[in-house]
Amino acid sequence: MTTPTLQPQAALGGAGQLPKHISWYVLAGGLALSFVVLLVFAEPTPASVIILGGAIYVAAIWISSRIVEGARRATDRLATAVVTSAFALAMIPVVSLLVTVVDRGRTMMSWEFLTTDMTGIFGDMRGGGAWHAIVGTFWVTALASVFSIPLGIFTAIYLVEYGRGRLARAITVLVDVMTGIPSIVAGLFALVLFNTLMDPAYRSALMGGVALAVLMTPVVVRSCEEMLRLVPNELREAAYALGVPKWLAIVKVVLRTAIAGITTGVMISIARVVGETAPLLLTMGIITSTNLNAFDGRMATLPVFAYSSFRQGGVYLERAWAAALVLIAIVMVLNIIARLVSRYFAPKGMT
Repeated sequence: MTTPTLQPQAALGGAGQLPKHISWYVLAGGLALSFVVLLVFAEPTPASVIILGGAIYVAAIWISSRIVEGARRATDRLATAVVTSAFALAMIPVVSLLVTVVDRGRTMMSWEFLTTDMTGIFGDMRGGGAWHAIVGTFWVTALASVFSIPLGIFTAIYLVEYGRGRLARAITVLVDVMTGIPSIVAGLFALVLFNTLMDPAYRSALMGGVALAVLMTPVVVRSCEEMLRLVPNELREAAYALGVPKWLAIVKVVLRTAIAGITTGVMISIARVVGETAPLLLTMGIITSTNLNAFDGRMATLPVFAYSSFRQGGVYLERAWAAALVLIAIVMVLNIIARLVSRYFAPKGMT
C-alpha cells in the first residue's frame, strides 16, 4: 500500500501557484496604474507615483495570491511585499539625497577645487577650492579617532570581559547618557576645557578632536560591546582549557573573531562625527587659508566650509554643494577601507 504524498500547493493551503516572476509584473502594473490615476486626478511626481504604486502592488499581490494560492501563501507574500515596500520607501530619501548632491556638486568639482584654498577669493569671484577644509577634516577626524577608538575598545572589553558590580553598571549608564548628548554640548565642553588650561583665544584642530571624541567614544563603546558579546563563550573556554592567559585569549580569540563587527562599529562612529558642524565652529572656527599645524591656529573643515559657503549664497552655494560631495566621497572611501580591513583580519569563513 502506497502512502499518498502531500503536494506543495496543498501544504501551503492553496490549489495553484502564481507564475515565478508575478511580483515584477504586478509591481510594473501598479506603478503604471498609479501614474495614470495621478495624471487624471493630480500632478504626478516620482515620489507620489512610487508610494501609490507600492500600495497598489501590496494589495494586488495579496488578493491574487489569496485567490490562487490560498490564505497561508497569501500571508507570506503580503509580509514579503510589505517589507520590500518599506525598504524601497526608506531608500527614496537616500537615493534622492545622493542624486541631488552629485548633480549640484559636480558643477564646481574639479582638480583645482580639490587642490586650492580660498586665499584671495572675495565676493562673487570664481575659483578657489576646499583643500584647506579637506586638510582640516582629516586632521580633526584623525585626532578624534586616536582619542576615542582605543578608549572605546578598551572600555568595551572591560564591560564584557571584566566588568562586574556597581562600577560596570555606572559605566554602562554613563555611556548611554553620553550617546544622546547634543553635539553643541561637546563643543562647549572642549571650549571650556581648553580655555581653562590655555589662552581663551586658543583655537586648533586639537580642540575639535577632543569635542568629536566626546561624541564618538560612546558610539564605539556600545557597538564594540555588542560585537564582543556575540563571540561564543565556547571559544573563550577552549582557549582557557589550553592554558592561554585571559588577556591573550581576548587578543587572539575574542578580538580576532569580532574584528569585522568592531571595524564596522568604528566606521559608523567616524561617520557619526565627520559631518558635525556646531562643535567645530566653536573649537576650530573657519579660515580661508591652509593650516597644516593641528595644534595651533584656526582650521577649516568640510562641514563648516559648506555651512559658511551656504550662508554667503551666490557662487558660494556651488562650493557648498561641492564640499558636501567631497564629504560623502570621503565617507564612502572610509567604508571601503573598513571593509578591506575586516576582510583581511577576520578569521576564515567569517568574512
